[in-house]
Amino acid sequence: MKIRTGGCLCGAVAYRVEGEPLRVGLCHCADCRKSSGSAFVFFAVWPRQAFSHSGEIATFAGRSFCAACGSRLFCLRDDEAELRLGSLDTPPTDLAPGYEVWIKRREHWLHPLPGVGQFAEDAN
Repeated sequence: MKIRTGGCLCGAVAYRVEGEPLRVGLCHCADCRKSSGSAFVFFAVWPRQAFSHSGEIATFAGRSFCAACGSRLFCLRDDEAELRLGSLDTPPTDLAPGYEVWIKRREHWLHPLPGVGQFAEDAN
């Protein structure tokens, strides 16, 4: 079983996830853009039971981050853990987005990813 580890910039929070993600995507929504300081967020979702973490986190509007350095790390729900893939210890070169959400907010200079689902808002 594949195990991936990650954590925050200062090292105060570490996490581990087992197995393959349920889905991988890019989000262009205003909240993700604002909270990440970037044009989009690269994320993946695992079953909640495949995820564990250590260290002190803070949470705002469902988004968890390191209480010391502020690194944005994950969103935890009862059944799923959504990880910000840039926080992995090893670049996730084996993971590619299968869809893009909130494309109505995608920067005009970013082109749609070929061959993946495109959703004006959420994929639900």
